[in-house]
Amino acid sequence: MNKLAIRLLTLVMLSLTLAAAPVVSVAYAAPDNDPPPPPKKKKSSEARPGSEQTAFADGYRAAYAAIYDRHEYASAIEQLKALGRDDSAAVANLIGYSYRKLGDYKVSQIWYERALKADPNHVKTWQYYGLWQVEQGNRDQAQYHLNRIAQLAGTTSEEYRSLAAALEKPPGTGLVY
Repeated sequence: MNKLAIRLLTLVMLSLTLAAAPVVSVAYAAPDNDPPPPPKKKKSSEARPGSEQTAFADGYRAAYAAIYDRHEYASAIEQLKALGRDDSAAVANLIGYSYRKLGDYKVSQIWYERALKADPNHVKTWQYYGLWQVEQGNRDQAQYHLNRIAQLAGTTSEEYRSLAAALEKPPGTGLVY
């Protein structure tokens, strides 16, 4: 075989190998929260991107379980901050939610706003921040959040229905969401 034929055959084999490679994806504990993007620059001494993403997913799932299964909000805040991605909407939103559940509304507000700055279309943050507004008695602001959810996810989404139900309750009922 001549050199051109060998090169073409090698190129074809490489292409077939790459095309047939299995695609691996990471499952996140909160499908309604987009996972944050991987860090932009990597040093050669750092862990492989796949193992780094897996470590993040494991840590995120552990914090998610601490929040929703065990109601260990303070522990979850520390776990989420330890991930080193608290500038992502998904992580910042859960930190805000945890502070809200602990009754620290000022700090919670900072994290919700940080989440929306990272991703203005993060529907779960609009929902949780809207519930924060209801708890604070800011019904007009909560209605604004509800309208944003309708634009982003529609009126049949769980986020919309949850906030709409909270707004249907009479003001001052003392309910915490």
